[in-house]
Amino acid sequence: MISIEAAPMDQSTKGNGFTASSPPKLQIPASRFKRIGRTSPFIRYGLPMISLTVLGTIGLGHMLQGSKDIAKVKDDQEWEIIEAKKALSRTGPVGAYNPKKVSLEEELMALQSKVDIDNYEYKKIPKPKETT
Repeated sequence: MISIEAAPMDQSTKGNGFTASSPPKLQIPASRFKRIGRTSPFIRYGLPMISLTVLGTIGLGHMLQGSKDIAKVKDDQEWEIIEAKKALSRTGPVGAYNPKKVSLEEELMALQSKVDIDNYEYKKIPKPKETT
């Protein structure tokens, strides 16, 4: 129960006409909190456990995000150093890979020169039962 104590009105007055009173005191008996803990164990045990779990998860997520950001910045700096040192491109070091410029007509002519389609010989493909 809450009780407020106030000074009586007939206390001595100072020279300016105001009464001197002590500030009100707020008293909450400790037995009230014990009774709440006994009647509802959720408030005593469950609520602190749930709040610690939720706040801990949020705190850990915040700390881990910071370390991920630092690692990303560090990796980016290392890649820039490697790229500047070796002058890398997507295909490897610059100048190491020079693909030939090939046209389809040239490839067709090279294939026709290797294979003679006018001279051929028929060969019978044996069936699986005929192989002896």
